[in-house]
Amino acid sequence: MPKKNDTLKDAKAKKNDEFYTQYEDIQREINGYLEYNADTFRNKTVLLPCDDPEWSNFTRFFAQNFESLGLKKLISTSYATESKNIHEEIQLSFSDFITDYEKNSEQYDEELSPKRGKIFTLTKQNKKIDINDLKWQYLDGDGDFRSEEVTKLRDEADIIITNPPFSLFREFLAWIMAAKKQFLIIGNVNCISYKEVFPLIKDNKIWTGCRFNERINGKIMTFRVPDSYPLIGTELFIGDNGKKYISVAGTGWFTNLEHGRRHQPISLMTMADNLKFSSHKKIKQIGYVPYDNYQGIEVPFTDAIPSDYDGIMGVPISFIKYFCPEQFEILGITDRQDTYGYKTHKYTTEEYPNANDLNARACIKIDGKPKALYARILIRKKQ
Repeated sequence: MPKKNDTLKDAKAKKNDEFYTQYEDIQREINGYLEYNADTFRNKTVLLPCDDPEWSNFTRFFAQNFESLGLKKLISTSYATESKNIHEEIQLSFSDFITDYEKNSEQYDEELSPKRGKIFTLTKQNKKIDINDLKWQYLDGDGDFRSEEVTKLRDEADIIITNPPFSLFREFLAWIMAAKKQFLIIGNVNCISYKEVFPLIKDNKIWTGCRFNERINGKIMTFRVPDSYPLIGTELFIGDNGKKYISVAGTGWFTNLEHGRRHQPISLMTMADNLKFSSHKKIKQIGYVPYDNYQGIEVPFTDAIPSDYDGIMGVPISFIKYFCPEQFEILGITDRQDTYGYKTHKYTTEEYPNANDLNARACIKIDGKPKALYARILIRKKQ
């Protein structure tokens, strides 16, 4: 049976990144920022790159709510069909992306359409604005976000919002950060440990959004995919509307926009109470084991972080969605390079044949032998 995010890994490997975010997920996320600050988007230019505007619920949401959000300008760009890097086994065709909206427009060009990206714009005017006021034209190039043409749009924007291709997440985030822009984008929980991403999280330059790696009403984040996308794996299904969807575990929003959830401290028990009352058998039976090769103790569950421990603790990367910067400081992450300097011992092949694997992560001793754990974020309680 496929694992929950096998489909995502497969999409990343094959560059099958045509995942379209649902309207209600966008609306729910945006509402979280408006509740914190009603003027989050007021008088701002919002860019939606890597987007197919005719399909995109991002474009629809921000166009329909242009007035209520107080936007100054909305820009949405798409990537040309012929330039989409799609694995040969998938064979997504031009017909998967061309819409009646485009074909019925005066500026539609059958020759240009598969080769050129498109740009949709909506600008504040002295009248009520709605989605019908969107204007579009073909870009000079294919719409790749790395192009000079789209980079100029990035520089014009105040906030960049989209669901970027999973396979290009690192490069896309670097593209945003290079221009020091505010953003709201979708990514996978594994992105947290990327060497290009974690330092930004540690330095409080980016954080997780209002929804991250969680179920709402029993559902993980679900995306629409083109009609010719193959129904492979347990997380792919056909909706009531006859369209294909994929549910992707471990996904959520990354941002540098402020929201209230990230400033809510985690409610925790003392170490003594955890050892007595924790819902995790592992904590009650084993307790808090010190690492064999790192400073700190192993805390395998976020809700088992002891409230009264002042030393270094290693927690799962899933901790990040609960991280409150007023409650904890992030010190580093366990990695092969010991980037943050908290490793206390490096194993040798003379000690253990699998020393290279052991040195990649923090280890605890079990029956006298070190066991490598998954990546751990090293944290310490703020005084």
